[in-house]
Amino acid sequence: MIEQLKSQKNYRKKIADCLPHCLTSTSLNRGSLYSGKVRDSYDLGDTLILITTDRQSAFDRILASIPFKGQVLNETGAWWFEQTKNIIANHALSFPDPNVTIAKKCKPFPIEFVVRGFITGSSSTSLWTNYEQGLRDYCGITFPDGMKKNDQLHKPVITPTTKEEEHDRPISPAKIIAEGWMKKEHWDYASEKAIELFEFGQRKASENGLVLVDTKYEMGLSPEGKITLIDEIHTPDSSRYWIQETLEERLLNNQEPENIDKEFLRLWFKENCDPYKDKTLPQAPHDLVVELSIRYILLYEMITGKNFEFPDTYEDIEERIYKNIKSII
Repeated sequence: MIEQLKSQKNYRKKIADCLPHCLTSTSLNRGSLYSGKVRDSYDLGDTLILITTDRQSAFDRILASIPFKGQVLNETGAWWFEQTKNIIANHALSFPDPNVTIAKKCKPFPIEFVVRGFITGSSSTSLWTNYEQGLRDYCGITFPDGMKKNDQLHKPVITPTTKEEEHDRPISPAKIIAEGWMKKEHWDYASEKAIELFEFGQRKASENGLVLVDTKYEMGLSPEGKITLIDEIHTPDSSRYWIQETLEERLLNNQEPENIDKEFLRLWFKENCDPYKDKTLPQAPHDLVVELSIRYILLYEMITGKNFEFPDTYEDIEERIYKNIKSII
């Protein structure tokens, strides 16, 4: 049985009707296309067209397609980019469509800045998975014995990972410098900004009944050589969020926190298959997909204070996108 989050708004029928109309691929025939796990990126030279699809990834593979997920990610990221532009410059130039960001082209650092406020997670690189297996020194940080899953850390920490073809690899700041992944001055500035962004995000989330548990940031160098925030920020794909109101009671009862991110989907797949080794994965149940869409939309509404605006039509999202960005391409 799929646990449903409490919400005064019932979008479930609308979401269920849209299950056949998810945006899973794009074909603009402009610039060079790089298709990532979730985003399709079109390189136009100085700028990028970033189209956020409804593809859902975890465990380094695509698990499902979630209605309106791309719109939620893009619009949530747009809100956070505006909120944090005084902390660090970001790559966003405009948002001509609910699923599209026009971005300044930057040279990415090959490092993900993973910031954690709690010890939790279920993936192979998660802090809890490694801690449970007996590891106490992780990414150059020593963690004490006796911690339990979902415990809050004394202060937020960065556990960086390399961005590699096969699989992300946890790495310490010292090795980042020694192996030449980043210059020391770049790491020092970027890591300081990552903590600043995370602490700001935690405060904003708390004001809206949420706990920002952990997140990842990506940064790069702009054409002017300025360290710039790229990709996304504090979305339910890049971040873990818990519901503040029920957190204490659920932890006291040894229950998992009510989450409002893709951990919900990760846990289902871990219970029903081996998502790292199985060649063919089971199809995610429709009620789970609908529930995940509800959670993404609820997060957007809680964080931004805005009502989610459903598109007028769901039949051909790609055609709508093309019309909205026609003048740009």
